[in-house]
Amino acid sequence: MKFFSSKCKILTLFLVFSVFFTTLSFSQDNLPNQKSDFWKHVRFGGGFGLSTGSNFFSATLAPNAIYQFNNQLGLGIGLNATYNRQKNAYKSTIFGGSVIGIYNPINEIQLSSEFEALNVNRKFEGNLSDLEDDNYLYPALFLGAGYRTNNVTFGIRYDVLYDEDKSIYANAWMPFVRVLF
Repeated sequence: MKFFSSKCKILTLFLVFSVFFTTLSFSQDNLPNQKSDFWKHVRFGGGFGLSTGSNFFSATLAPNAIYQFNNQLGLGIGLNATYNRQKNAYKSTIFGGSVIGIYNPINEIQLSSEFEALNVNRKFEGNLSDLEDDNYLYPALFLGAGYRTNNVTFGIRYDVLYDEDKSIYANAWMPFVRVLF
């Protein structure tokens, strides 16, 4: 039953973040007229993931906000929260942030760079309880390229700082879908 309550807490956290960023995104057009048009240039987006199996559960929420300087250049920040658990093996919580830059040399092509710093906390249990628990900071520097259509970009990115022993990702190459509103 303890596992169920942990899932509920993590899912509640994800839902709160989702509602917050969705509300902020829709309310930016209702801001009172100000001298600055800052919020008209901010685009919101991000990603989420959910994976479950008979002995495995994983949930991720990664919202971001990007200030669009012009049609070609944007710079922003992102958050990342992930919870993983494999029954009788381990559970991990991962929290962190990122700085992202995007550049569109032409309307359909998007180049990106993203520096991500994640605090990884892994606790081993059951069959792996003899392993030492981990708590460490993991940096990643992604360089990416993608095809952009309207608010959606499909692409691939590469982590130039990839460390096979410490990374939370399966390998240095990762496909991505980026949605910004």
